[in-house]
Amino acid sequence: QVQLVESGGGLVQPGGSLRLSCAASGFTFSGYLMSWVRQAPGKGLEWVSDINRGGDTTYYATSVLGRFTISRDNAKNTVYLQMNSLNPEDTAVYYCAAWTPSAGWGPKAKNDYTYWGQGTQVTVSS
Repeated sequence: QVQLVESGGGLVQPGGSLRLSCAASGFTFSGYLMSWVRQAPGKGLEWVSDINRGGDTTYYATSVLGRFTISRDNAKNTVYLQMNSLNPEDTAVYYCAAWTPSAGWGPKAKNDYTYWGQGTQVTVSS
């Protein structure tokens, strides 16, 4: 069956770094564009970043631009999110999600995505 499994979350101090991974299975990973989306406590979903199927086109939310980097390895069916200079406002559950071009770049409604992961918690605190 289709699975997106995130990993790499945890507790980190402000200014620190984390690298999230999302391993895909059960579908043709290279055929889908991918996103990272997050949800902070008590808040709605916030789009973080998109990457195209080949990995050579990326977009970022203003709040993470210059600090986060999305990448993918289609040979490993995995998408990554390198997060640097973390601050407490980055505390959230981070989800990866797969989508098709009809969904469009940038922020999307949850049901615009084809597949979702279960999320990984990132906590930034001293």
